[in-house]
Amino acid sequence: MSLKSPKILVVDDEPIISSMLYEGLNRKNYQVVVADNGSRALEQLKNNNFDLVITDIILPDLNGMEILKKAKQLDPDLGVIMITAHGSVESAVEAMRVGAYDYLTKGFSIDEIEVTVEKYFNYQRLVHENEALKSELGIRYETDNIVGNSPKMKTVFEMVEMVAPTKATVLLQGPSGTGKELVARAIHQCSPRHDRPFIKTNCAAIPEGLMESELFGHEKGAFTGAIRRTKGRFELADGGTLLLDEISEMKPNLQAKLLRVLQEKEFEKVGNPEPVQVDVRIIVTTNRDLKKEVEGGNFREDLFYRLNVVPINLPSLKERKEDIPLLVDYFVTKYSIENNRAKKSVDEDALKLLMKYDWPGNVRELENTIERAVVIGKEQSIKTKHLYFGDYKGGGNMPTPTLSLPSDITLKEFERMLILQTLTEHGGNRTWAAEKLGISVRTIRNKLREYKKEGLSA
Repeated sequence: MSLKSPKILVVDDEPIISSMLYEGLNRKNYQVVVADNGSRALEQLKNNNFDLVITDIILPDLNGMEILKKAKQLDPDLGVIMITAHGSVESAVEAMRVGAYDYLTKGFSIDEIEVTVEKYFNYQRLVHENEALKSELGIRYETDNIVGNSPKMKTVFEMVEMVAPTKATVLLQGPSGTGKELVARAIHQCSPRHDRPFIKTNCAAIPEGLMESELFGHEKGAFTGAIRRTKGRFELADGGTLLLDEISEMKPNLQAKLLRVLQEKEFEKVGNPEPVQVDVRIIVTTNRDLKKEVEGGNFREDLFYRLNVVPINLPSLKERKEDIPLLVDYFVTKYSIENNRAKKSVDEDALKLLMKYDWPGNVRELENTIERAVVIGKEQSIKTKHLYFGDYKGGGNMPTPTLSLPSDITLKEFERMLILQTLTEHGGNRTWAAEKLGISVRTIRNKLREYKKEGLSA
């Protein structure tokens, strides 16, 4: 989009409509160029840079679909809004499938077109903010939210860069919510296999009796319910990458079969003794210490060494708190775009609270917290009252308030400070604060009324 006022091409052969659009959009300080047929529109597109095209679908020489396709060829990011008669809404919907931003049905008012155009440019601004943020944060891989500038994350990025071009098996270890799957996808996307399948299997989510069939496939009639021949995950991933998530949950008998695949590069389908050869790169993840699992007799030692070719350890968010401001800014941008909202700022007290919390759910918990704050907050900034830390598994407790107390403080003054700071720590929510303090909501309400009556800060 231009740094100057946006430039719009209007394409319509009806003078009344083109004149209305020209005058209305000019009044909003847009630069407007009008073309009364498709040929002139194409000439304008070749010789000028536009930020938006508004075109009728029905034109005397060409149709709007041709204008749309040509515009997208010249600039894939160029926005196009279609104008359609009541009887051709289906054509407009088809145009949106091709890449149009929106469509308007004839009979629209100038207010409607102004709102649609403003909505488009707001959306584009948010997209550009997100792209700039990704560039600023050094997002080097095609993943959604691997963000970090801390020494520990720099080490992860360096390991990914080194291992991605190879065929080596990778073991990703780290607590739940640290982004192990995202790192696995980054390794695949940066590898020579990036145009081949990336198949994932959660070893903890599939029942034991189905796991062998899930991994290796089965023949028709191999067991009750096997009504057709089915490919397993290894066969589906042939030439690409197979992610085995939570490998520590795999049962011993399957561990032995997995070891054979890694050694021999072949497997047998359930119900068929003929070996099937595959070329698959293996990446496994676990939130447990696999070496300790081996020592405890829960995991095969020979398989561990086969998997532990290139270990990458992902740090918990508690270990890299300096990344929290970057992550917060990234997630605010991401969920502002997804919800078509202007990007919010983050209040200083809210950021301090986010930095103070230990995040037992790691980056996933932080992401959920920020998404919720973006969605529910009506103000232009995210404040402590918009933050909630207990609505999902692993949410943990709020950090215990720490008070700096004068030596001559009275018990009553201490009580007031503790109540007010606990309320602040819980975003002003009296129910949560009361639960933390072990008192009733009614007591907090009465105390606040008392402080107000005495002229004290509440």
